[in-house]
Amino acid sequence: METVLVGNPAKGVAKPACNGVGALPVANSHAVIAAPAPTVVAPAGATLGRHLARRLVQIGATDVFAVPGDFNLTLLDYLVAEPGLTLVGCCNELNAGYAADGYARARGVGACAVTFTVGGLSVLNAVAGAYSENLPVICIVGGPNSNDYGTNRILHHTIGLPDFSQELRCFQAVTCYQAVVNNLDDAHEQIDTAIATALRESKPVYISVSCNLAGLSHPTFSREPVPLFISPRLSNKANLEHAVEAAAEFLNKAVKPVMVGGPRIRVAKAKKEFAGVADVSGYPFAVMPSAKGLEPEHHPRFIGTYWGAVSTTFCAEIVESADAYLFAGPVFNDYTSVGYSLLLRREKAVVVQPDRVVVGDGPAFGCVLMAEFLRALAERLRRNTTAYDNYRRIFVPDREPVDGKPGEPLRVNILFKHIKDVLSDETAVIAETGDSWFNCQKLKLPEGCGYECQMQYGSIGWSVGATLGYAQAAKDKRVIACIGDGSFQMTAQDVSTMLRCGQKSVIFLINNGGYTIEVEIHDGPYNVIKNWDYTALVDAIHNSDGSCWTKKVRTEEELKKAITTAMGAKKDCLSFIEVIVHKDDTSKELLEWGSRVSAANSRPPNPQ
Repeated sequence: METVLVGNPAKGVAKPACNGVGALPVANSHAVIAAPAPTVVAPAGATLGRHLARRLVQIGATDVFAVPGDFNLTLLDYLVAEPGLTLVGCCNELNAGYAADGYARARGVGACAVTFTVGGLSVLNAVAGAYSENLPVICIVGGPNSNDYGTNRILHHTIGLPDFSQELRCFQAVTCYQAVVNNLDDAHEQIDTAIATALRESKPVYISVSCNLAGLSHPTFSREPVPLFISPRLSNKANLEHAVEAAAEFLNKAVKPVMVGGPRIRVAKAKKEFAGVADVSGYPFAVMPSAKGLEPEHHPRFIGTYWGAVSTTFCAEIVESADAYLFAGPVFNDYTSVGYSLLLRREKAVVVQPDRVVVGDGPAFGCVLMAEFLRALAERLRRNTTAYDNYRRIFVPDREPVDGKPGEPLRVNILFKHIKDVLSDETAVIAETGDSWFNCQKLKLPEGCGYECQMQYGSIGWSVGATLGYAQAAKDKRVIACIGDGSFQMTAQDVSTMLRCGQKSVIFLINNGGYTIEVEIHDGPYNVIKNWDYTALVDAIHNSDGSCWTKKVRTEEELKKAITTAMGAKKDCLSFIEVIVHKDDTSKELLEWGSRVSAANSRPPNPQ
């Protein structure tokens, strides 16, 4: 009979492995486990669990968002024991995944740990969102005992079949690499390959670790692992030169060229290079809605958010009237294109993706990295301020909303006028899917102010977990979260985890009685939700344990006092402000966007 170490990582307690069906080990039984092979001595403490934990610290994922389950408990012991690593227990797996998503946005990589199948399939939705947004999230799952693979046994936490691959097959669609670690011989290679792939591809990966392996040593592990090294990606030099030459010739011929930044600038790590092109060329630049916060809005050439018919003031007119546009990292989906209604022409565009450049209708150049391309392009462009000069001539600043009268019900535009006033380089905005998308797009971000939304995947409820994760990663910033009531009902319970972590975020809960964004796309009784007493709910979650302050506001006077308190006397605690507004109080942009997306959704089938 074989003995495996599955006890306390600090004490190395040995427990016998079970090799029977529903029974403890039987003496002289060899039905499942072969006789032990000769052992090779590994350094003390050099275990699989320790190796994985140390790798997470090395790459910067120093907080792991977890939900315990019997298959991952021993592995969690090693995460808890690792110096420099904090295990953050969440209320459910979905929020743990959302938190890892938010953490990756601030830190560059995130991690979550759940149990087999019931935890894995629960976190799957959040991992899919991270995949869509190009975020490297390490999803760790505690898997079945290694002895159960290849047997005909049925395990709990499964769908009742002796096939343990269901979870793996689900994750194959939403991760760029999957590692099922059920033996020690290739565990080191599988873990390192998975983590390196996540960082290189900027996508989530799946690592399943058998529950009886975390405490085991192996010669491939070392007490202090060699630092993870990822080979740098390089452009094909010939393609790079040809791409730069073609793009420069194309743009230098234009009379009024413009630039637009998209969300894939993040994965390409080309934020500075994009702004650098604007510095040198004099072109005005806008950002797509899903790229807000990636480029500096205090830059003198910044002209706002390009979002077709719902762009910020005068931005669409300049972009769509240009005779050439440089798009860096765009994603043109039905939401960002406002129901496919953008007035753009392919033959006028230079489209730069993280590793590919297309000039007009062609030619196209592969193996060209965005950052290298933009640096080289900046040196070839002639200065041309025509489009920017046109923008300055037509630009008229937006008027501030008229102040509310004493006792008048609060309006949404008044709320965001006051949110704008508290933004600084010490804050970050999290905008939930819904009308907050449109209102937050109009916030002018000060230098250093963070901003995040999930526009590609658009999973309502994302922002609660994302606020938890972002605040845990960026402790130098105070997160300002704008969340609708329908979204909050999806994931509210992890306000509890924010309190356990001592976070100081400010949550504006916009209570308008339903799924407002869906009302404007297609209304029906299903868009009305049960109203909660949200401040009382958060008070109940608080339960005098932690630092929390709540306030319900109905007028502008009450809002101003609440914000003053949250940013002043209560600056060192979690502040939750419930804002009561009319159910039909929406931004004009949502009204326009909703009608166009509705039209796109309701197109009749093409003739067959």
